[in-house]
Amino acid sequence: MPEKGDKMANKIVLCCEKCGARNYNLPAPKDSSKRMELKKYCSNCDEHVLHKQTR
Repeated sequence: MPEKGDKMANKIVLCCEKCGARNYNLPAPKDSSKRMELKKYCSNCDEHVLHKQTR
């Protein structure tokens, strides 16, 4: 059972490739060996753009 306040201990931050804004925080999967890339909506660019995992 997770400890109190340990819900997002391992998280992934997704950054927009077009403008560089950090828009999304996601819980990290168990097998996070590769960097995650998703096509998500960016409110700054006002369109769906590729978002990549930052360090």
